[in-house]
Amino acid sequence: MERRNFFKLGLAGAGSIVLLNQAKALEYYPMPSDKKWAIIYGTWCGTSRDAAVWISEGMGGIANVFDVRENPDISAYDHLIIGGSIRAGVTSPELQEFIKKNKTILALKTRGLFAVCGNMRQPVGPKQTEALIDKHLSTLSGVSNVPSRVFLGRVTKSLMDPQSASMMKSMEDYDNLKRPECMAFGKEVLEGIKA
Repeated sequence: MERRNFFKLGLAGAGSIVLLNQAKALEYYPMPSDKKWAIIYGTWCGTSRDAAVWISEGMGGIANVFDVRENPDISAYDHLIIGGSIRAGVTSPELQEFIKKNKTILALKTRGLFAVCGNMRQPVGPKQTEALIDKHLSTLSGVSNVPSRVFLGRVTKSLMDPQSASMMKSMEDYDNLKRPECMAFGKEVLEGIKA
């Protein structure tokens, strides 16, 4: 290969990498926003991850979505939504620890709270909101009077740790998490800030 062609090929390759990196930046911000949003979630086997992504979709995709196990730095964000999957009436220990560690920032910046639970496959009502949001997430974070929602979840035993899967061996897998409900919550939170 001639040096001239080699040089042209190298420039074309470098240019494509730059364009790909710029396109990747749009992955989390398809619509520009003057405020930085993040959704922080804790999950046992992925249900809250999906809820968080769908909440962001309802906001036009402007919120970055972080698993609490990533230990995200939330100080640069203007607005936060926090939530997680429920097991035995509480969120994951990792989410609880993150909330305790960041309680001061969360108290100032949290604009929404959510929980995802199986609820024995029964509809969610005020009782679940009181137990999981008011008496759990709100109490942990010191955040109240923000939009909140409890979503029905799902069970996928193949994604559970062996001990949990064994405890639920008589239960069938199910999926009651609804994308439109999560998106509607994201829209509600965002509209509450604009009002």
